[in-house]
Amino acid sequence: MALSAPQHLAVIGAGMAGIACARTLVQAGHTVQLFEKSRGVGGRMATRRSPFGSFDHGAQYFTQRDPRFSQALATVPGLCKPWSANTVRVLDAQGRVAAAGLPPREPHWVPAPGMNALARQWVQPLLAELTLQTRITRLERDALNARRWQLRTEGPDGGQQVFSGFHGVLLAMPSPQTRELLQGSGLAEAWVKRLERVQVAPCWTLMLAFPQAMQPGMNALGPQWNAARSTHHRIAWLARESSKPGREPIERWTVQASAAWSQEHLEDDAPRVQGKLLKAFSEVTGIRAEPAYVDTQRWRYAQTTAPLGQSHLWDAKTGLGACGDWCLGHRVENAFVSGLELALAVA
Repeated sequence: MALSAPQHLAVIGAGMAGIACARTLVQAGHTVQLFEKSRGVGGRMATRRSPFGSFDHGAQYFTQRDPRFSQALATVPGLCKPWSANTVRVLDAQGRVAAAGLPPREPHWVPAPGMNALARQWVQPLLAELTLQTRITRLERDALNARRWQLRTEGPDGGQQVFSGFHGVLLAMPSPQTRELLQGSGLAEAWVKRLERVQVAPCWTLMLAFPQAMQPGMNALGPQWNAARSTHHRIAWLARESSKPGREPIERWTVQASAAWSQEHLEDDAPRVQGKLLKAFSEVTGIRAEPAYVDTQRWRYAQTTAPLGQSHLWDAKTGLGACGDWCLGHRVENAFVSGLELALAVA
């Protein structure tokens, strides 16, 4: 059942799903307050800056399979460009090419100058109602109106605050965090049980820069390909960041560890992870040079391996909803479709 009149709604999470959901609701005439626990928007559509250039240390690219996603991208012409990673290679555990030269089945797209550029652009109309660095600790009925909701929150300094008066609350967070918040609030027991079956794998990401490759007379380091999937037990994906359109020319690589290895080493400290992944990177690419810049990112909830199987959850009677890429899969496009379809169900 759709809402019959403009409502005041809370969307928790400003990744692709949350932004798509909030934008659609605002376009339908509702008032939306958007909450995000991090310092910026985009979720895993993330870009990290360094003295040598940027790294897309979360999602590496996106596809366009749903015409609604393509239509939305048309509102930001020129922002997203095809990437030559259409020539992705598949490598064996020793870094040898196991499959290559196959025609790409679909384009790979990246925003410029970084993956977070799309989320930052789409969130612009919502900035006045965007609250960053705020973690939602509990959902409960409004103390002044039992038909509405209030949110208990915690800021970066530990300060607590209550936001109230919401007709509905829509969760656009990773499935484990969605389940934890609902369970901790004593809500939606049936949803909590369904969410227990959703599986999301972690990922350690390594970022490397080799400015020495820019020296006169020196060719690009390592292989001629720009991106590859790997069967090396430590590494699942490698990408030359400097090959992406709109990026800085300094040789930079993003390396994503396999789900199994990331799970096994989830609680390792960053220097230990860096050492092991750097060794594997050298084995796969043949690059033995010492990087001038090394950094890591641990994503606890990186890639959905067992999705919910439907685009969203929505209970019109209580005014609770949930969305995210985990509903449908692990692609950026899955997140957009999930947020869009939840908003359409609400609006």
